[in-house]
Amino acid sequence: MRIKKGDNIKMLSGKDRGKTGKVIRVDGKSGLLTVEGVNIFKKHARPRKQGEKGEIVSVTRPVKSGNAALVCPSCHKATRIGMRIEGDKKSRICKKCGATI
Repeated sequence: MRIKKGDNIKMLSGKDRGKTGKVIRVDGKSGLLTVEGVNIFKKHARPRKQGEKGEIVSVTRPVKSGNAALVCPSCHKATRIGMRIEGDKKSRICKKCGATI
Protein backbone atom coordinates (compact mmCIF):
# COMPACT_ATOMS: atom_id res chain seq x y z
CA MET A 1 0.00 0.00 0.00
CA ARG A 2 1.35 3.42 -0.93
CA ILE A 3 -0.50 5.45 1.70
CA LYS A 4 1.24 5.47 5.06
CA LYS A 5 0.41 6.50 8.63
CA GLY A 6 0.63 10.27 9.07
CA ASP A 7 -0.21 11.12 5.42
CA ASN A 8 -2.93 13.64 4.62
CA ILE A 9 -5.61 12.20 2.35
CA LYS A 10 -8.75 13.40 0.56
CA MET A 11 -11.84 11.22 0.34
CA LEU A 12 -12.92 10.52 -3.25
CA SER A 13 -16.23 8.74 -2.60
CA GLY A 14 -18.74 7.89 0.10
CA LYS A 15 -20.66 10.05 2.54
CA ASP A 16 -17.50 12.00 3.44
CA ARG A 17 -16.47 12.78 -0.16
CA GLY A 18 -14.27 15.88 -0.34
CA LYS A 19 -13.17 15.77 3.30
CA THR A 20 -9.49 15.68 4.15
CA GLY A 21 -7.82 14.15 7.17
CA LYS A 22 -4.72 12.56 8.63
CA VAL A 23 -4.24 8.78 8.48
CA ILE A 24 -4.24 7.28 11.98
CA ARG A 25 -3.89 3.59 11.15
CA VAL A 26 -3.18 1.51 8.03
CA ASP A 27 -4.10 -2.15 7.56
CA GLY A 28 -2.19 -3.30 4.48
CA LYS A 29 -3.54 -6.82 4.49
CA SER A 30 -7.20 -5.80 4.15
CA GLY A 31 -6.51 -2.45 2.42
CA LEU A 32 -8.21 -0.29 5.05
CA LEU A 33 -7.33 3.16 6.38
CA THR A 34 -8.52 4.82 9.58
CA VAL A 35 -8.68 8.58 8.98
CA GLU A 36 -9.10 11.31 11.58
CA GLY A 37 -12.53 12.99 11.29
CA VAL A 38 -13.80 10.74 8.48
CA ASN A 39 -16.40 7.93 8.61
CA ILE A 40 -17.50 8.70 12.18
CA PHE A 41 -20.30 6.63 13.72
CA LYS A 42 -22.11 6.82 17.05
CA LYS A 43 -21.73 3.85 19.38
CA HIS A 44 -23.73 3.21 22.53
CA ALA A 45 -21.47 2.29 25.45
CA ARG A 46 -22.85 0.40 28.42
CA PRO A 47 -22.07 1.52 31.94
CA ARG A 48 -19.10 -0.40 33.33
CA LYS A 49 -19.25 0.56 37.00
CA GLN A 50 -22.23 0.69 39.31
CA GLY A 51 -23.74 4.18 39.41
CA GLU A 52 -22.15 5.16 36.09
CA LYS A 53 -24.38 6.13 33.17
CA GLY A 54 -24.27 4.73 29.67
CA GLU A 55 -23.10 7.10 26.96
CA ILE A 56 -22.96 7.64 23.21
CA VAL A 57 -19.38 7.61 21.89
CA SER A 58 -18.15 8.76 18.47
CA VAL A 59 -16.06 6.03 16.81
CA THR A 60 -13.91 6.39 13.69
CA ARG A 61 -14.32 3.39 11.40
CA PRO A 62 -11.88 2.36 8.65
CA VAL A 63 -12.44 3.14 4.95
CA LYS A 64 -11.13 1.37 1.86
CA SER A 65 -7.85 2.77 0.55
CA GLY A 66 -9.22 2.96 -3.00
CA ASN A 67 -11.70 5.63 -1.85
CA ALA A 68 -8.89 7.95 -0.72
CA ALA A 69 -6.20 9.93 -2.55
CA LEU A 70 -3.00 11.29 -1.04
CA VAL A 71 -2.73 15.09 -0.79
CA CYS A 72 0.72 16.16 -2.06
CA PRO A 73 2.58 18.30 0.52
CA SER A 74 4.16 20.51 -2.18
CA CYS A 75 1.30 21.17 -4.67
CA HIS A 76 -1.56 20.59 -2.14
CA LYS A 77 -3.65 18.56 -4.63
CA ALA A 78 -5.15 15.08 -4.34
CA THR A 79 -2.89 12.88 -6.45
CA ARG A 80 -1.91 9.37 -7.35
CA ILE A 81 1.38 8.06 -6.03
CA GLY A 82 4.27 6.87 -8.18
CA MET A 83 7.47 5.13 -7.16
CA ARG A 84 11.02 6.15 -8.09
CA ILE A 85 14.14 4.07 -7.47
CA GLU A 86 17.32 6.08 -6.93
CA GLY A 87 20.26 3.76 -6.37
CA ASP A 88 19.10 1.41 -3.62
CA LYS A 89 16.45 3.77 -2.19
CA LYS A 90 12.78 3.65 -3.20
CA SER A 91 10.76 6.84 -2.79
CA ARG A 92 7.18 7.96 -3.42
CA ILE A 93 6.52 10.74 -5.93
CA CYS A 94 3.53 12.92 -6.78
CA LYS A 95 2.09 12.12 -10.24
CA LYS A 96 0.95 15.76 -10.72
CA CYS A 97 4.05 17.79 -9.82
CA GLY A 98 6.76 15.09 -9.66
CA ALA A 99 7.93 16.10 -6.17
CA THR A 100 9.17 13.49 -3.68
CA ILE A 101 6.71 12.79 -0.88
